[in-house]
Amino acid sequence: MDRENEPKETPIIKQLKHWLDIYFQGKQPDFEPSIHMIGTPFQIEVWNILHGIHYGTTVTYNEIAEKIAENHGLKRMSAQAVGTAVGKNNINLIVPCHRVVGTNNSLAGYAGGINKKIFYLKLEGGYKEKFFVPKHSTAP
Repeated sequence: MDRENEPKETPIIKQLKHWLDIYFQGKQPDFEPSIHMIGTPFQIEVWNILHGIHYGTTVTYNEIAEKIAENHGLKRMSAQAVGTAVGKNNINLIVPCHRVVGTNNSLAGYAGGINKKIFYLKLEGGYKEKFFVPKHSTAP
């Protein structure tokens, strides 16, 4: 194959490859790749919260909903609305939606599939034995 005709690797692609190499070695990358998220203001707010979930930890959809409600001076926010926004995240590992679980410890919903969610949580050391896969999952 003629390497001259291959597309040049851009700096962002190099950065993403390096980030993924570190991540799949089971380590927390010490930098964040440059990303630009496109979505509704609500989706972006949810994704920013996801981005702040620490490596190897989990939060619930309800905890995210409570944080958004607090940020906007609301009494409550729908955890289902949060789940919908989480599901629209197209940058699954870098914006870590696999770190979001149900309040009852269910591994509900993950666009990449529940098996991958479990794999990523185990890779990060954040998987807990009390987690379970619901019988009627919302994941594809």
